[in-house]
Amino acid sequence: MDVIQNNLGATIKQARLAANLTQDELAEQVGITGRYIMALENEHKQPSFEVLCKIILTLNIPADNIFYPGNQYTENEKEQLMRLLSRCDERDLKIITATVKALLESK
Repeated sequence: MDVIQNNLGATIKQARLAANLTQDELAEQVGITGRYIMALENEHKQPSFEVLCKIILTLNIPADNIFYPGNQYTENEKEQLMRLLSRCDERDLKIITATVKALLESK
């Protein structure tokens, strides 16, 4: 459990930076304070399950990166796309489908 706790802050920070978000921007999206994000990233603070889930979903962190830090999951582009698509609503999917069809037809 210590490995998970010690790795959690670094994983959140890395994903936050990759998403080009400040601590305050992430905090706003998750519904917590920027100070709390700072404590998670730098002070090994442990979030509640609800907050952890919100952070994972907001930053699109593969859960394996949180719960199995020794086996860092490397996601290929197709897997990442599938995970992102699963978060889209019906309208978004129609737009994405039309865009992909247009892209493929233009080849």
